[in-house]
Amino acid sequence: MSTRHFINDPTQLVNSALQSLTFTNPSLALDVENKVIYRRPNKAVPTQVSLISGGGSGHEPSFGAFVGSGLLSAAVAGTIFASPSTEQIRKAITSRVEHDRGVLVTVMNYTGDVLNFGVAVEKAKAIGLDVEMVVVGDDVGVGRERGGKVGRRGIAGTVLVHKISGALAAQGAPLEQVYKVAKLTADNLVSVGASLAHVHVPGRERVDPASADNLADGEVEIGMGIHNEKGSQRGKLELPALVSTMLAQLLDQNDKDRAFLNVNSNEIVLMVNNLGGVSVLELGGITAEVVKQLQSSWGIQPVRVLSGTYMTSLNGLGFSITLLNVVNTDIGGPSMIQLLDYPCEATGWSAPIAKATWEAKNTAIRKFTLESGLRIKPTGLKADATAMNEALTSGLQAIIAVEPEVTKYDTVVGDGDCGIGLKRGAEAILDHLKAEPPTGDIVFDVSYIVPVVETAMDGTSGALFSIFLNSLVHSLRVLPPGEASTETWASALKQSSEALAKYTPAKPGDRTFIDALYPFVEALKKTGSLKEAAEAAKKGAEGTKGMKASLGRAVYVGGSGFEEVPDPGAWGLASFFLGLAGLKSDEEGWEAI
Repeated sequence: MSTRHFINDPTQLVNSALQSLTFTNPSLALDVENKVIYRRPNKAVPTQVSLISGGGSGHEPSFGAFVGSGLLSAAVAGTIFASPSTEQIRKAITSRVEHDRGVLVTVMNYTGDVLNFGVAVEKAKAIGLDVEMVVVGDDVGVGRERGGKVGRRGIAGTVLVHKISGALAAQGAPLEQVYKVAKLTADNLVSVGASLAHVHVPGRERVDPASADNLADGEVEIGMGIHNEKGSQRGKLELPALVSTMLAQLLDQNDKDRAFLNVNSNEIVLMVNNLGGVSVLELGGITAEVVKQLQSSWGIQPVRVLSGTYMTSLNGLGFSITLLNVVNTDIGGPSMIQLLDYPCEATGWSAPIAKATWEAKNTAIRKFTLESGLRIKPTGLKADATAMNEALTSGLQAIIAVEPEVTKYDTVVGDGDCGIGLKRGAEAILDHLKAEPPTGDIVFDVSYIVPVVETAMDGTSGALFSIFLNSLVHSLRVLPPGEASTETWASALKQSSEALAKYTPAKPGDRTFIDALYPFVEALKKTGSLKEAAEAAKKGAEGTKGMKASLGRAVYVGGSGFEEVPDPGAWGLASFFLGLAGLKSDEEGWEAI
């Protein structure tokens, strides 16, 4: 592990690296505050579907250097190995790209990225923008058993999704087709990496050389992630044996833990990616070994071989192999190979910047913002404002009252902050309702509660509630004007639950707040009774007692506490629903655990 760097301040490092992209490609601009690289406005270029991606810094040239004509429209950078915030991403979607043809957001499958990009996408949908999101998980390094519900991590294959979807968008295809082909590409990718050492993040303390986390001389770790995550195995292997093992993980259909994709197309694309610290000379030797073994051991002759630096792990002393199973796009237009070959102008790809771009001396920047014109407007979907205020107040007060109980439960099975977080959010909404009482237009009213939740509640639960509420605004917004019935709410809540499922694998039975949410939505839709729905939520929360956690921090806490108390989040949410329905602790239907 090399701990020597020319720039040791991580903030300066990220900011200056982003700025450099505007020097090497004059068609790009930088939103310094939000760390967004975007294409400068150009009236001579036809409007197209906008493509946005991003993630933690440290993976350069991904993602900023893939912004350019024929590829991405914008990229959002976080700090090193950390997802950008929801607000950064929201600004990128709403004010740094065109919206006329829609927006496609592509993100790698890491919890922080999926949630933060997901919140921003749902917020964009809630204000009427046409946005789709594709999550890429191409890594086979961690098999099904270890990956569980989280699924495969996203690594270098993501770049091929960018290139193919970017080329299609540049040719004027509609969002529906661009999304379809991006998803199809993501579904036909497999990748695996290997490294001789973990990387050192500038600004962090040096790892003890004697630590067991370090690899011994001559030892290689197969399946190591791009954030220093552990792989599947370690061993002392020469390159031929290492490549043989990696190709088997990608291609062996008898390995049921890793046979994610049957690579059976007549056309296969190979990408050999430098993780940052391999010399160009050595990468050439690695590429030759991979191509030879694909031909001799697997009968595969790639139709395209890409070898270079596409997605790094800082100065990682390793490489990854990606295979794309080329399939029919079924859109009656260009094939995946044609899209891969389509010219682009991005420094991260091999195509050079065109002469005309340099000579144009384009200095335009995007001064305007569409955000002010995209605010939620009253829709005419009405409810009794007084009754709505009273019900919400009752539910929020119930959350505050139950905080000690929730905190007690979370101290047993978590880190003890669930009750405080819920209380903080409830108090913030109550303050908002006092200052801005409901108007009776439910889309308008709910939409202005959303930013209160986003500001007051942080962490994973805050992101999940934000996604749900933004989706609720979108679901209500598309309904016709009129008086909102119980059926109206049930339908919108059902759609919001389905939207939430895109961003979390949590299902009833996983011991999360979903165990209270889903029963409430289903019962409301079935019975039309808020009281019966609240009682169903309470029953669902009670049922989590004794349920072993599949997701969240409780998975790591361990112990037998889960046998003694219900899930704190589920109990807190059930309390809100009970309060919403007007049920009190001394009324029939409420039982303390």
